[in-house]
Amino acid sequence: MPPITNHSPIQYDADIPASADIVIIGAGIIGISTAWFLSKQGLKVVVFEKGRVAGEQSSRNWGWIRQAGRDEAELPIMMESMRLWEKLADEIGADIGFRREGSFYLCEKESDISHHDHFRSFAPNYDLQCELINTDKLYDLIRNTPRHWVAALHTPGDARAEPSIAVPAIAQACVKDGVSIIEDCAVRTISMANRKIDAVFTEKGRIDCSTVVCCGGAWTSSFLNNCGISLPQLAVKASVVSTAAAPLILAGNASDTKLAIRRREDGGYTIAMIDYLEFFPTLASLKQTKIFLPLFDTAYKKLNLRVFGSSQEKFDARRCWTASQTSPYEQNRVLNPLPTQKALNRLRSVVNARLPILKDVAIRQSWAGMIDATPDAIPVMDAAPDIGGLYIASGFSGHGFGIGPACGKIVADLVQNNSIEYDLSRFRFSRFSDGSNLLLGPSI
Repeated sequence: MPPITNHSPIQYDADIPASADIVIIGAGIIGISTAWFLSKQGLKVVVFEKGRVAGEQSSRNWGWIRQAGRDEAELPIMMESMRLWEKLADEIGADIGFRREGSFYLCEKESDISHHDHFRSFAPNYDLQCELINTDKLYDLIRNTPRHWVAALHTPGDARAEPSIAVPAIAQACVKDGVSIIEDCAVRTISMANRKIDAVFTEKGRIDCSTVVCCGGAWTSSFLNNCGISLPQLAVKASVVSTAAAPLILAGNASDTKLAIRRREDGGYTIAMIDYLEFFPTLASLKQTKIFLPLFDTAYKKLNLRVFGSSQEKFDARRCWTASQTSPYEQNRVLNPLPTQKALNRLRSVVNARLPILKDVAIRQSWAGMIDATPDAIPVMDAAPDIGGLYIASGFSGHGFGIGPACGKIVADLVQNNSIEYDLSRFRFSRFSDGSNLLLGPSI
């Protein structure tokens, strides 16, 4: 299935109710998963989506559901997410392509093996089965490839799913549970009384509520900025392709320093360049340069600076707008940036060299997406500062799809002030301003 765009038909166009218990901004994997768990508590939930359900990164990601390579704070949450994915298809009554076929982090030379030492040092503490395998075992599991790699970190319990099928299917289940989803309707801003939310203003009218969860992906920082809150977050462009049906290389996921590949349900592969990401600086992002230096230092070899970009690539929104003014979200319903031809050419060249069995396999589709990246590549799941009733779940930095269901459950508990079994200090908003050492999590 291709990514969802604003050419996809509107599925949900209900009238805006006068009030709701909770309003969710954004119908990606995080927003929809949060709505799914809130609906089970009998709450009146309304999800507003400026474009289409899963229209941006939630249908454009690789489709990996991985435990491997996670930040230690994420790993137990991701393991719960895996358990939720395991039973999700039965709960929602839809085949979402979930298959536990494992993942491989491939090492091209001996020195690459040490890159996984940190993860291997704590993974056993969580009873996660993963092992460093040598070439003999590796090439028993990965077929029809030259012996380009010397070892791999193998996590057999990792999985995959079809993003453009999975998130819309969960959304349909939400609606059956009583959630209202309204597409093609942007939330412009919030209304407050005594610094507490009492309503939100959408392009189609007002809705009274006391709790709002902002799950706007790459748009979150601009929405919060309009509310007077500064969230350091960049939008980074990545290009991806899917192939026609092809011979079996592996049934799961694999990546090395250049390529990431996933077997698809249609018999082809989703393939992305790991070492070619693009960043389009704006005045707002340049002001955040200092806090992003650790990320730039780590990712500089693959992060390509682009001065000129389209409106689909540059997040140069107006600094502020009112409830009566057209917002940037109405002018950009679904971000659908064109894949970069240079990235596609490099991808074809690397595929031909490393996976020659795919040399004559046609590229069926190509697309690009904008990743919401934080300075430490770790998301924010926290109450917003200074505004009562506003919560943030954003900045998943390209690895939110797999962890999405468990994060939705956590955010649902967070907004209800329920006890949470995980330490969320790693995901707090204040880490960007309290002098914390922003240790990098999983790299984008």
